[in-house]
Amino acid sequence: MSDNPSFVLQSVGNVSIEHRPIPDLSSDNDVIVEVKKTGICGSDVHYLVHGRIGDFVLKNPMVLGHESSGVISKAGSKVKHVKPGDRVAIEPGATCGSCTHCKSGRYNLCPDIVFAATPPYDGTLARYYRVHGSLVYPLPDHLSLEDGAMMEPLSVGVHSVSHLGSFRTNQSIAVFGCGPVGLLCMAVARALGASRIIAVDIVPSRLEFAKKYAGAETYQPIPPSENEPRIQYSRRNAENMKKVLGIEDRGSTAIDLVVDASGAEVSIQTALYLVKVGGTVVQVGMGNPNVTIDLGMIMVKELVFKGSFRYGPGAYALAIALVSQGKIDLKPLVTHRYPFTDALVAFNTTRAGKSEDGKGVIKAIISGPDVSVEAS
Repeated sequence: MSDNPSFVLQSVGNVSIEHRPIPDLSSDNDVIVEVKKTGICGSDVHYLVHGRIGDFVLKNPMVLGHESSGVISKAGSKVKHVKPGDRVAIEPGATCGSCTHCKSGRYNLCPDIVFAATPPYDGTLARYYRVHGSLVYPLPDHLSLEDGAMMEPLSVGVHSVSHLGSFRTNQSIAVFGCGPVGLLCMAVARALGASRIIAVDIVPSRLEFAKKYAGAETYQPIPPSENEPRIQYSRRNAENMKKVLGIEDRGSTAIDLVVDASGAEVSIQTALYLVKVGGTVVQVGMGNPNVTIDLGMIMVKELVFKGSFRYGPGAYALAIALVSQGKIDLKPLVTHRYPFTDALVAFNTTRAGKSEDGKGVIKAIISGPDVSVEAS
């Protein structure tokens, strides 16, 4: 059977809807999910525009999408926790389970990971998607399928803040970049009992949203001087931020954790100058990989600097729990909704940062084939 409409990236800037074969179970541990809702991630847009991210290069047509939820259509005989008809969130990365990283609980570092919409593997923007049964998570009845699709980016926030950042109740956090991942990092910190949340961005409207959504204090970076080296600007910007917001290097007004969700060089530099002595900086935003940092300062402050890559064990479970318990509300982040036939419009809107009516995009959701935009 080929009744499986799929949104396929044929080549850079060239997409089409193809009718592909309906996948079948490849083992008794698999499930087939009828995909109902899919969010657009910046990486999806990057593949559409550039055809590559780092070493992952588009060489053949690829189905886009990896932030998805849906309904179980078929389940293998060894899958016991879900059954056909159950609503689930999909974790889109299948790992080998036997390498050193998988066995040590860092399966997101598996060298053989099969991750949706990362070349050469197809993504989830289709009617049906096959995945290992361990990678689908039942949604509580009071959560929507849109909530389910948002569990993927929320899990990135959980991994960055809770797991890598070891964030605890009554600690403080600053987040650089108020896009979807940055906002979700703030939401996780708030749910975990943050004493202080500071949002940093160059766009005033995004700062205002962070203030309302996450209860964050806000900071808009000062402009650089003409011909000022970036590292000098970043040090000056950090000192200004400390002065304006009453931040010290030590003690109760110091910042325990900084998450950079922007990928901008000056944000990374400012984050390192800002965080407290002995503090932690987690890098989740992807940008220019060649960044100048003050290594001596990092050594003297004895900072912990960690890279964040997707998510690991327990991230999805905690994400669902935080939303289910009402500690995180995902609904305000979904600003745009599109039918499957308008998937390209959704991608172009996300790329532009706003729709034709001027409304800014935080997260755009595409409904599955034959699913109404309003259905959740």
